[in-house]
Amino acid sequence: MALDLREMFAKEREGENPVLKKGHEERFLSKLEKEMPIDPSKRKRSIGFWIQVAASVVLVMGLGIYFFNGETKPGTENGIQIVDKDSPPKTNTSISLGDLSPDLKKIENYYLSNINLQLSDLEVDSENKEVMDNFMERLSELDAEYRRLNQELNQVGPNDQTINALVQNLQLRLQLLQKLKSKLNQIKSSKNEQKSSHIV
Repeated sequence: MALDLREMFAKEREGENPVLKKGHEERFLSKLEKEMPIDPSKRKRSIGFWIQVAASVVLVMGLGIYFFNGETKPGTENGIQIVDKDSPPKTNTSISLGDLSPDLKKIENYYLSNINLQLSDLEVDSENKEVMDNFMERLSELDAEYRRLNQELNQVGPNDQTINALVQNLQLRLQLLQKLKSKLNQIKSSKNEQKSSHIV
């Protein structure tokens, strides 16, 4: 016959009601204090120390996030300044579209980063050079118009017409680059079809 140990111990505990001797806790704490003395003021200081360490870690992490993910200036991408040789350097007193409001800054950053991305994806070769030159000429005209609108923004001041014209200029440049990309894809696919028809 097998005995269940849990039942046996439970029955044994029912009959007993263990009570600690008087002063047991005080004796235990005094022995503990002898073996490992801790000054109560040190205990408070150690808690304060850990709070300071935690606050420092939070501060360092916050600064790291700010510097690594902070807003970038228009025309910058991953800390790399994209310079336009034709445009004069920007003075401290001039304002741009992004300086007017945070929403306009987001719009300007969105279009400029997409324009730079589209430009970086373009592949120039002898077969598509003429098409690229035509599109790039139109793109440089739009860029000159954008600089002229920025000058107008600085001279006349912000108004709805200038702001809308600046945003439309950015939209047109992005659309132009997307058309160029699709045109280059058409050229590439037609040449691939011609090569495959010559093979067959």
